[in-house]
Amino acid sequence: MSGIDIPDSHPDQPDAETLLRRVVEIITNAKSLPLSTSVRIEKDEVLELLEEAVARFPDELREARWLLKERQEFLDKVQREGDDILEAARARAERMVQRTEIVRQAQHTAQITVERAQEEARRLRHEAEDYCDQKLGAFESVLDRTIKTVQAGRDKLRVSLPPADADVDDDRLRDSFFDQDS
Repeated sequence: MSGIDIPDSHPDQPDAETLLRRVVEIITNAKSLPLSTSVRIEKDEVLELLEEAVARFPDELREARWLLKERQEFLDKVQREGDDILEAARARAERMVQRTEIVRQAQHTAQITVERAQEEARRLRHEAEDYCDQKLGAFESVLDRTIKTVQAGRDKLRVSLPPADADVDDDRLRDSFFDQDS
């Protein structure tokens, strides 16, 4: 980017996306329990990583807001400079009414400066929007993968009910199975 430095509040610590990727890796590499398709994961470790990732999001959002604030300050500065140039051009034009060519030259220069400033402002706005979109897209992707992984784990944990034609009393069947979603 154009010389703008984004402050990094955790330079030696992983960002939220890295933490979420570690959670996915832990779940993916979890060992199966003996004689079962279920896997064992360290709940505390996964929860700690997820909580740390959630704690990182405000920092990343704050960085995006900081970038937007910097962009707005730059726009304001450029607008002030443009206004100053226009005001200087008007004052000069008033002093040199008989020299219309000089007045036209000053107006043209001021207009070019304002157009350049507006173009730079548009560029910075697009960069800030792209940065935010990239961060949100990466977060969305990680969340999608995490949701799919969690759903797959839940699917594996569900107990299969016996077929409907089996000679089993429905009340006994209901009492013998615990449905966590009920």
